[in-house]
Amino acid sequence: MYKLTALLVLLCAGCHTSLSAPTDGLLPNGNFEYGPKPSQILKGTVVTAHNAIPNWETSGHIEYIKSGHKQGDMLLVVPEGGFAIRLGNDASIKQKIKVTNGGFYSITFSAAHTCAQEETVNISVNPNIEKQDFGIIPVQTTYSNTGWDSYSWGFNAFADEIEVTIHNPVVEEDPACGPLIDSVALKVMEIPQPTRANLLKNGDFEEGPYLFPNTSWGVLIPPHIEDDHSPLPGWIIESLKAVKYIDSNHYTVPEGRRAIELVAGKESELTQVVFTKPGRRYALTFLVGDSNNGCQGSLVVEAFAGKDTVKVPYESKGKGGFKKARLLFTAVSPRTRIMFLSTFYTMSSDHSGSLCGPVIDDIKLLGIRGRRV
Repeated sequence: MYKLTALLVLLCAGCHTSLSAPTDGLLPNGNFEYGPKPSQILKGTVVTAHNAIPNWETSGHIEYIKSGHKQGDMLLVVPEGGFAIRLGNDASIKQKIKVTNGGFYSITFSAAHTCAQEETVNISVNPNIEKQDFGIIPVQTTYSNTGWDSYSWGFNAFADEIEVTIHNPVVEEDPACGPLIDSVALKVMEIPQPTRANLLKNGDFEEGPYLFPNTSWGVLIPPHIEDDHSPLPGWIIESLKAVKYIDSNHYTVPEGRRAIELVAGKESELTQVVFTKPGRRYALTFLVGDSNNGCQGSLVVEAFAGKDTVKVPYESKGKGGFKKARLLFTAVSPRTRIMFLSTFYTMSSDHSGSLCGPVIDDIKLLGIRGRRV
């Protein structure tokens, strides 16, 4: 189970070391491929030393899981590489990384639940001058057909060095019950601004959380109640459920390289508040489609601009495609709330039980100024 590592990793194996993280990508040993020595493993999986996993410090009941490990009749599959970490009762992993003080970042990690009980992941950074700024992310609902999902979480950096902690806050009768964690990555976030061509920020969704290049299930962006700092700049997930951030390498995307899939019906609301001039006419245009992921049937996207709304039906064959849509409205206040949601819950046609939904992309807002549209 123990692997020979590069000299740097060997030097760091016995300490909770601060290393410079890549601008965009995995944290040092973020995929846990470098593991404990055989003498630091009990009963085949249980980690016995808090510094046994290079670059990470652990506490609580931690297991080092090899892909293919059996838990009773259930086979535990690791999404990338050969190893992952299981966080048991009140267990946590943490790592110190170098960042830019005042920068905006997002963390992406993959997780899967292993027990029938409700499982959550608490993610936080330290130091943090914002009170209660942590994310408690439920991982019980599976949105992919693999049993794994990737999650994102945004934060502001308040120091040149921070400590990232991923914690299982649940205590169960079985101390080993808890989520599997793999592939922890960091990305520096840019904040797009409105332009003359589009009054919306990041209307094309090209700026968003880190996407793992070797996974095909996108990244879930949590609702505002779980993350005060949206890792989708310009937008707020103003609902109870997440939306999915997808890329053109693994999905059919209507425009550019990124798009949003509304995977939880009316519980996935994508919102942005924009400055408008009362009495002026505006045109909100956008694309609605499917991502070629087997999401078949009658899909409907509802778009809102203040009190005005439009429903856009889309008959999906689950093989990719899109249509153009628009909403014309007159602003009644200096600020107008733009919102999108999916009318229905939809499940993939592959019988996996995974949730899916319509894709939206290329959202633009422009003033009309009396022109014909």
